[in-house]
Amino acid sequence: MIKVDRQQVLSYRAAVHGLSRETVAPSELGIFDLGVQDSQLGSARLALTARLPFVPTGDKDPMRDESSFALLWSIRGAPHLHRRSDLSWLPAALWPLNDDDALTRMTVAKAAIQGAGIDGLVAFTEAARAMRAVVTKPLPKGDVSAAVTKRLPAAYSYACRSCQATHVYGSIFQLVGLPAGVRLVPDSSPLTLVPLEKRVAIPRRAAGIERVITAYLRLFGPATPREVGAYLGTTGGQVRKVWPADLAEVSFDGRRCWLPEEHLDALQTAEPPRYVRLLPALDPWLQARDRDVIVPDREHQKALWRILGNPGGLFVDGEVVGTWRVRVASRKSGMDRLALAVEPFGKLSRSVRNAIDEEAARIVELRGAADIDVTYTS
Repeated sequence: MIKVDRQQVLSYRAAVHGLSRETVAPSELGIFDLGVQDSQLGSARLALTARLPFVPTGDKDPMRDESSFALLWSIRGAPHLHRRSDLSWLPAALWPLNDDDALTRMTVAKAAIQGAGIDGLVAFTEAARAMRAVVTKPLPKGDVSAAVTKRLPAAYSYACRSCQATHVYGSIFQLVGLPAGVRLVPDSSPLTLVPLEKRVAIPRRAAGIERVITAYLRLFGPATPREVGAYLGTTGGQVRKVWPADLAEVSFDGRRCWLPEEHLDALQTAEPPRYVRLLPALDPWLQARDRDVIVPDREHQKALWRILGNPGGLFVDGEVVGTWRVRVASRKSGMDRLALAVEPFGKLSRSVRNAIDEEAARIVELRGAADIDVTYTS
């Protein structure tokens, strides 16, 4: 069993995450092995801006390349941009392993489903069938939610105080989007759902989760079953039941961890990164479940991962050394002037600040803005 230190691990991850900007074709980025999470603030495009040698706008925008990519609710029910070539196997790979696994993934809906005596896998199947039956044409999310709620037993829904209506639990609704064969229309307002082209049958059982586990270990390894389980929204115990046999054991920080064996050389020989990147909230780099490795300082962790409204992470030479936010400062003649607020955890050199200016200019291009003002706060 080889031993590795934190510097080796961070250097390896930076390379496999494509942060060196050496990959030209978006579909060849390793992060697409698990999909790239998106948000209303456009985190997927910002994550790609941090990795591609060009700014993904216009006909270079994977979000608009519907022949190669699709935006769906997938891992943990969160919206992710995926390669279309992966959608034939991914629904079964993310299907719960058993009833207990299904209930765990439902989070807040678990008690109601369990209390009604409904098996977890039955709930997944019924909800997926209901959504597939409803989404036969483009429909707003609210209309789909209302129609799915009517098709399911009362245990699947709750009374929403804010809008005085009854809704299917979001933790069920979005978890079954992928197996239901439903994709999201990027940049639609209100959010619009459409039937996924060439959608596969709703899974009858889980199959291929080892492929997802291996992808996590490749991107975030060396790692443990507990961390993979947390990423998928389940437990380490469930993941251990399907743990791949062809993995290499690695000693990291006094723990037994695992990595795909073919990546051992890359882990041991990775060169430390020497560049600056503005990583958005929800960036794949920040999705690792071993946060103590990414950001060892607990106060810095609190600044980066909040209950609501996470900032982005300032990445400098392999370390997250601060946070950042961008907003529209003013608008003139239809063009936005942006404001980028950087809050470093310590002092930044002049060369790092110059590199931040260069990264900020890429955000200006991505947003089609007029200019950007960069400020620093302590």
